[in-house]
Amino acid sequence: MSVSDAMHYVLSLLRKRTVLWILFIINFLGSIYGFYWYKEQLALTEPKVLTLFVPDSPTASAFFTLVLLLYLCSRRSPLLEAFASITLFKYGIWAVVMIFWGAYLDVRPMMDSLSWQHWMLVFSHLGMAAQAILYAPFYTYGRREILIVAAWTLLNDGLDYGVDIHPWLALSLEPFDHVVGWFTLLLSVTTLLLFSIFAMLPSKWRPQDLPLPRSS
Repeated sequence: MSVSDAMHYVLSLLRKRTVLWILFIINFLGSIYGFYWYKEQLALTEPKVLTLFVPDSPTASAFFTLVLLLYLCSRRSPLLEAFASITLFKYGIWAVVMIFWGAYLDVRPMMDSLSWQHWMLVFSHLGMAAQAILYAPFYTYGRREILIVAAWTLLNDGLDYGVDIHPWLALSLEPFDHVVGWFTLLLSVTTLLLFSIFAMLPSKWRPQDLPLPRSS
């Protein structure tokens, strides 16, 4: 099987309703758990209007859950696809880097400082980033949607590290809060550029008039 045939097989698989339903359920439940994970930080955040910018990862997976729901209904939303893919990849990578960075700075040996919860978060967030990449050939967003998401993402970064509402960091990472902020900004810009490139790549799976199949 050639690389082209393999890619066609994978993309065909990703369109199947069974796969879409499985991913929808996983992302739906993961989003609920993610918002629950942030419950203490959400309760302490003031003013309450800022809580909209606190739960980054579950918000990203919630966007992607809606994208999958639209696919199941043979519909597409360029703006939702842009929000979902860009934030899903950014926060998926961000969380994994923060977990290993915090473990590296811990006074204990790196592997000893990682609990089962850390590993659960690592694999779930890598899955988030992988989903964003795998579904890239289907996205229908363009320059307008990317600019809207860029404005939201950079505003989120500014609020996270300007008024200190970023996700709580490991104790070992707290002294490097400002470095984390610059890393996050760099990751945002990199992600926006990456998914802008994806939007420009030719793909027969992308046209708005190509509905996803209603049958399995």
